[in-house]
Amino acid sequence: MVPLMDYPAPAGLLSAADDLSMPFSNTVKYCILGISVTLLLLALGILAWQAFRCCTQTHTTYARQDTVNSELLYLEEKSRTAGIVSGAPSTRVNGSLRFSIYYDQLQSQLVVTILQVEGLLEHSQMRSLQPFVNLRLMWAGSEGVELDDCTDEEGEGTASVLWTVLQEWRTRIVKGSCNPLYGDQFSCILQEDKELHHINLRMEVRDFDKFSRHTVLGEVRVPLGQLNISYHLELQEDLKIPQKDIVGEVLLSLKILPTCQRLEVGLLKVKMGPTEICSEAALYARISVQCNQSKLRYQQTSAVARCLVTVFNEILMFSLPEFPLEQCKILVYVYETHTTKKSTKHLIGQLTVGKEKRSEDKHWSLMMRSIRQPIAKWHGLLI
Repeated sequence: MVPLMDYPAPAGLLSAADDLSMPFSNTVKYCILGISVTLLLLALGILAWQAFRCCTQTHTTYARQDTVNSELLYLEEKSRTAGIVSGAPSTRVNGSLRFSIYYDQLQSQLVVTILQVEGLLEHSQMRSLQPFVNLRLMWAGSEGVELDDCTDEEGEGTASVLWTVLQEWRTRIVKGSCNPLYGDQFSCILQEDKELHHINLRMEVRDFDKFSRHTVLGEVRVPLGQLNISYHLELQEDLKIPQKDIVGEVLLSLKILPTCQRLEVGLLKVKMGPTEICSEAALYARISVQCNQSKLRYQQTSAVARCLVTVFNEILMFSLPEFPLEQCKILVYVYETHTTKKSTKHLIGQLTVGKEKRSEDKHWSLMMRSIRQPIAKWHGLLI
């Protein structure tokens, strides 16, 4: 067995190893290391910022879906307060609307021009605003009339004004602007000058959504009887928090069957204010139920020819997912369509009945005290 011995490396190999080392001084090496660490920290910072922004945008999206749901779900909280009727105090929101009104007495023609919306604020980080203005010419059919069995949250009858929508218009959409310019003009014929004293012009500024869940940014109401519009009158009004108006009544029937976990919703009658009714016009309703944070599949009634009192007498059944019912909302949307020609549906009004975690509607309470018995009650139809 031959012992191994260490021999010193040749001088040529040592000089070659020295040549392979980096030809930089220690100062340069430390600078490169510092720059690398700085870039790493910068990348981690950008990653953390993007994660925070993503979480913030997700929260904003969910909050927006829960609040306005365009126009259809806005009444869920408003319908239980006195603010749903005209004349209720309102608060200013961001922005103002500039418009002009003129009434031509010779031709009995009302002309409304939407000029500009100013001072809107971006309310979503997901996308820019796409504002447009929705106009309704509303006539007060009767003042101070107490609607049949329409009650407020304290169980007392509410005397209100029953409105009729005479005309409805909509401006074009201006994308990506907080101060959109329009210049859109609308006109209609009013038979008598004295009708102006019973007409309000309601203008809502909305943010367009492709799924028809337009967000209402604010509104302006103008009582035409209080203005001298025999000549062109240009006004600029601050936007107010939108309020709902009563445009009709709905006779709704509710029955709960706890054993088979079923809720029966009956749409019996729809009563509207006096207006010119087209012979081709028909009404139908879409009813949806939200129970314990889960939304059930909506159901739709058949279309019935529209008249002052439209009779449906249809019962829709919903299978409830679980008991007890901590929270349950019944949402009824009434639409107008035409039977002889293809046309888009037009929302007439809406209402909400149900139970919250801390409060419940009177109709819901009566239903829960009368198990397996249908309970019918009139409700105000809001727009």
